[in-house]
Order: sequence, then C-alpha cells, then structure tokens
Amino acid sequence: MTSRTGRIVGAVEIGTGKIAVLAGEIARGRRLNIIGVGVAPAQGVMKGEVVDYRAVCEAAHHAIEMAEKSAGTRLDEVWLAQTGGHLDGFYNEAYVNVKSADNTVTQLDIATVCALAKQKELPPGRSRIHEIRRPFRLDGRALPNPEHLTGSRLEAGYWIVHGQENKVSDNIHVIGGYHVEVRELVLSSLASGALLTTDEERQHGALVLDIGKGITDYVLYRDGHVLVTGTLPVGGDHLTNDLAIGLRVTTAQAESLKLRHGRGTVLTRDKTDKVWLNGDKSFGDRQLTRLAIETITAARTLELLEVVKSRLSSAFSPEHCGAGVIVTGGTAKMSGIEEAAQRVFSLSSRRGEAPEWVKDELKDPMFSTVLGVFQFGLLTASEHPQSARRGGLLGSLTRIFSS
Repeated sequence: MTSRTGRIVGAVEIGTGKIAVLAGEIARGRRLNIIGVGVAPAQGVMKGEVVDYRAVCEAAHHAIEMAEKSAGTRLDEVWLAQTGGHLDGFYNEAYVNVKSADNTVTQLDIATVCALAKQKELPPGRSRIHEIRRPFRLDGRALPNPEHLTGSRLEAGYWIVHGQENKVSDNIHVIGGYHVEVRELVLSSLASGALLTTDEERQHGALVLDIGKGITDYVLYRDGHVLVTGTLPVGGDHLTNDLAIGLRVTTAQAESLKLRHGRGTVLTRDKTDKVWLNGDKSFGDRQLTRLAIETITAARTLELLEVVKSRLSSAFSPEHCGAGVIVTGGTAKMSGIEEAAQRVFSLSSRRGEAPEWVKDELKDPMFSTVLGVFQFGLLTASEHPQSARRGGLLGSLTRIFSS
C-alpha cells in the first residue's frame, strides 16, 4: 500500500461516453500528487444523467476500483463533476446604500448586499449547485473587494446555477454506493475552465467549450471572473447519429468514420476522393466520398456552436473575449473544430492544452474535466479556507463562492 502523508481524494466524472476517476494525494492544503487513474466505458448514462442506476453503479465502481488499485490505497472522499441538461442558471443582483456617515464600505455592507443578491428563491424541486459572484460595483466602479473604500451605492450580483434535486442526488448516490463520501460538487464547465485557462486569459476574456459525447459544457470569462456558464444536451453523438442516418451505416461504423475522417469544417473539394467504410476491404466494406462525411460533420458542428452562441446571447461579445475560444472534450479531437469555432464566434480558437504539470498520459482531452476538478477545488480551498474547515457537502456548496 502507498505510504500516505495527506488525504486521498478522488476526482470523478460520470460522462455519457466514459467514467473517469483520478486519485490524488493532497498534502498541506494545496500540494497535489496524482497517484491513480481509472477509466471505464459509461453504462446507463444519457446526456450526462443517470437513466439506469445499477448499470451506472457497476461502471463507476469499476473505475473507482481501478483508480484505487493503481494508487495502492483507498479514497477518503470524492469531488464529483456535475453536468447534465437539467442544469440551469440565472443572474440576480442587489444594491445597498452604504451605511456609515463617511460613506466607507464595511463588512456589514458587503454581507448585506451579498445576502440580498442570493435571496431569489428557486422553483420547487431545484437545488443550488454554485453561486458565482461577479465583481462588486461601488458607484459604478467594478471592484474585487470594496471594503474600506468610499462610495454611496454598493452593488453585487451572482450567477446562480441550480439543478434538479433528484438528478443531483442520483450522481451522489452512485458514489455513495461505493461507501465513499461526496464532499464537493464542481460544475464540469468550471473544472475545464480552471484547467485550460490562465489568470491572464480569464482577465482578457475567454470562452471554454467542453464538447463531450452527449453534453457540451461552456463557461465565459470576463475581467477575470465567470460571467456565464451552462450546459447544452448536444454533443459528439449527434455528429455520429447524423452520419449513421445520412450514409446508411451502423452507429459503430459512423463513430469510426467520425474519428477517422470527420471535420468541423469542409476541406475536401474533390468529389471523387473516397475512403473505405471499414478499412479492411472485407465483405460488406464499401467506399464513401470524403466530401459527404465532412459535409455532415461540419454542418452539425456549426449548428452546435451556433446554439451555444445563442445561449450566451448578449453576454458574449468578441471585443470582451480577447483570449478567444478554447475547445476541449472528446469531440475536440476532430480536425477542423478550431476553424469552426473561429467562424462562428469571430475569434481566434485553439484546442485546450493541459498545463505542464500534467503527466503526458493524462493530457488527453478526456481527462480535462477530472483534472480541472482538482485544480478548481484546490484554488477554491485557497481562496476560501474557511470552507475547507467546515465539513459537509451542502455547507461547502453554498459557501464555495459566497464570500
């Protein structure tokens, strides 16, 4: 067994295509050493949501066992990535008049305006996942911390992300069935964003798109803060399905064609350029035009990106997104995805690259979310150390962005 000097935390992503688990040893608060990896094909998951509890448990528990085996130790707790079409968000803001006679902002002013901005009630059956505070505004000035500054009107606003209670509970119960506690929920979009952007890029403005098999998570940064985040129940499997229908092939064959010859934009101009369906020239193998494959995948890719842009609405503007678009997730492996994003958002675009500290075997985009869960969690713990001292999932969820 591994000699332990800190607590062993598992970062878990229950995705539509795969379940990924990393085991990390965390010492002295922020030091992280990844000591175990487990990946299993997902079963019983659709659009990031549990539809077959037993099947998901079997796959998730297998992935956790693999991670523990490679780590040589058991997990103490789990930080769980959260995604799915049931997630939604809204922005709410409030203001107070500064109370002191000399108009100096106090902690009481800050606490009061934050409480007011978070007061909006959710519909029945919904639970808060994250409360993401944007910069304060003091007489119109954007400020990270207005305490001790002078002004008359203090404003605060929160992007509040919420999910369907039973679907959030489903994921927690899957992990609980392995007899390990879920200590934190982290939005998949925030996890990928934390990993793939720098402080400078977030300050300049950046859009991160994590395009998985069944879900696309996105987060938009401005002035160093999260402006909007969301989830779209569309992903790489829509490209696969369109190929299967358009070319009259099986889903498995369509998935292989997408990975081998799909593109986010059409590059081929020669209508006689053909590729083999299976590639082995066996009975039933046949040739297809490369142009047809690219036309189908490019059309669906552009449609997906246009829907994201529509969801962002007025929050997105190219002039406030100086760092451009960063694309990750399994679908980001497809050629031409950057060109498609550049065309839709009128910005420079690139594939997300894991930081230098990430080992080569973990730099595959499939690990962006679980790696980001660790990075996001550690950054949050350092910025809000009081949350690390207080136990309990619900308490940490409500405090993680509230101070």
